[in-house]
Amino acid sequence: MPEIRAFRALRYNPETLPDLSRVVAPPYDVISPAMRAELAARDPRNVVAIDLPVDAGAADPDEKYRQAARTFAAWRADGTLTKDRQPSLYVYEQEHAVPGTTVRRVQRGFLGRLRLEAFGAGSGVLPHERTLAGPKEDRYKLMRATGANFSAVMVLYDDATGAAPRLLSEAVEAPALADATDDDGVRHRLWMVPDEGPTAPLAAGLREAAGRAPVIIADGHHRYETALRYRDERRMTRSGEDDPPFDFVLALFVDAAEPLLALPTHRVARAVAAADGLVAAAGSSGLFDVAPADGAALRAAFGPEAQAPGGRGRIGLWTRAGGAVLTARRDAFVPFLPPGGEALRRLDVSLLSVTLERLCAIDRAATTTGGRVGFTKDAAEAIAWVDERADAADAAFLLEATPIPEIVAVARDGDVMPQKSTYFYPKPVTGFVLNPLEW
Repeated sequence: MPEIRAFRALRYNPETLPDLSRVVAPPYDVISPAMRAELAARDPRNVVAIDLPVDAGAADPDEKYRQAARTFAAWRADGTLTKDRQPSLYVYEQEHAVPGTTVRRVQRGFLGRLRLEAFGAGSGVLPHERTLAGPKEDRYKLMRATGANFSAVMVLYDDATGAAPRLLSEAVEAPALADATDDDGVRHRLWMVPDEGPTAPLAAGLREAAGRAPVIIADGHHRYETALRYRDERRMTRSGEDDPPFDFVLALFVDAAEPLLALPTHRVARAVAAADGLVAAAGSSGLFDVAPADGAALRAAFGPEAQAPGGRGRIGLWTRAGGAVLTARRDAFVPFLPPGGEALRRLDVSLLSVTLERLCAIDRAATTTGGRVGFTKDAAEAIAWVDERADAADAAFLLEATPIPEIVAVARDGDVMPQKSTYFYPKPVTGFVLNPLEW
């Protein structure tokens, strides 16, 4: 079972930084260079200075990580960041609009330390998605330089008792410790739940609710695997140390029963021979029922406003010669599906992997390297890339969202989905809570 610990977080000092909206940021992996520059311009103490350092003309590309470490140390020394006195869990709430709609939702979870475990049989931590090497190397160098987690890994837990919503509601009855609204209009709020004193039973209840069964990594696979690598390295140099803090990683624990949003990530195929004939090829392949559709219809069907339930085997296809909605004939796919459990083989994204290979000669290895396939969470953007021939784009393949129970089923089977299969929304903000790898 997963082990969850309270910890003494580093947080921005509210006395010197009362407006946290100026210094928090989205997770590093969704920040473009332009967004990064805008965030840094708001305040030199914006968290991107330490979580997403940039090259400043140094001959050594690793100098940016050392600079992040110096900045981090300086902020601790000058009081920009202060460390809480009591080990605590931190209840975290995100109030947001469902993309493309006026419907508002509230999502709650809590932040704590999760003991690192290697993946495999008997592990209390399960992955659901494959990772790429490049991001892991970047995060490893940053962690090695700073000795801290700046962004949380998001994990899903299964609370069979149903106690978690009541416990979280109890925690948010007090005034919020931190409050910020990001550029997407998501309101983020934070409450401290010390692990001792009057709130000790509440903290214990949250740990128990989230620790009854293995947790599933929803977002942050690269950060988790980086933390494992860092742990193993530190163990070699500090062998024999009892219960070291580097055995844990900062995690946001969210009940899988929450009304979570896992938005799809669409694929754009590059350099496809005879791309204008893909709709006809899909029809003649025997894999699909094909319904012609123009760009407007595809944007409506696969855009965020559709909120279409995934798992129906529907794929949108757009080329410069036109488009279609492809509905999979599942029996025809059986010989081409990847090995694994039934949950993995039923996924729309698994059907799409076969589609790319059969129609575009893009195999799974080519998808993994990223050279032949681009990714976007915006269906309209995917279509525009094709229309504009952006970066050799020839065809857009659009997906519906993967239902949360399907993601959980894949992980429970011990399987993993292809890279960039899901995009959980809203993302945990970076900068509310930092985790120094110390007690």
